[in-house]
Amino acid sequence: MNTIGLRIMKNRVEEIGNYLDKLFPNPKCELIYHKDYELLIAVMLSAQTTDKRVNMVTPILFKIYPTLEQLMHAKVEDIQEIIKPIGTYHRKAQYVIDIAKRLVEECNGVLPNNRELLETFPGVGRKTVNVVLSNIYDVPAIAVDTHVNRVSKRLGLAKDVDDVLEVEKKLMKKFPKSTWSKRHHQFVLFGRYYCKAICPECKNCALLEICKEKKKKV
Repeated sequence: MNTIGLRIMKNRVEEIGNYLDKLFPNPKCELIYHKDYELLIAVMLSAQTTDKRVNMVTPILFKIYPTLEQLMHAKVEDIQEIIKPIGTYHRKAQYVIDIAKRLVEECNGVLPNNRELLETFPGVGRKTVNVVLSNIYDVPAIAVDTHVNRVSKRLGLAKDVDDVLEVEKKLMKKFPKSTWSKRHHQFVLFGRYYCKAICPECKNCALLEICKEKKKKV
């Protein structure tokens, strides 16, 4: 990218950041959790479903099984029945039990601040670890879910062909490290409530002029 291109991108990033700060000055994770490991399990459960659906089942799950020890000894069929509304529940129910078991047996029941270890947990990938470490240990991170991926590409911060890891790298390069976690939450909320996959709220969006979605509709 030449000097002019870099200047344009810098201005675009600043414009996006200012608008997101206006819309979401204090963004937070919308998943309900009261213990560190509950967030890990909740984020794992959120794959291929919505936070809203996860928030319907996790309070019930953690009320019936209030400790890791109880979770690791639960019957998989019972977990399946509880989390059935979120879909793909057969596999995820086993993940819940396996995660609880590993936290107890390998980590003394403490959620580790260790990316490499957490990424070996069943059902846990880079996105999940980014969310967990960012929220629990204040580790600067940008987790690229479907909302972050969509918004980044619509706003020209990444290419349509980029995979989620490439999108993450580009966002980390464009935004200051101190803002990564905040930007992640803002992108999620913006994609969830404004820049939706279907019928985005374009009419009053201050970023419409730089949005690729607008160009597709012209």
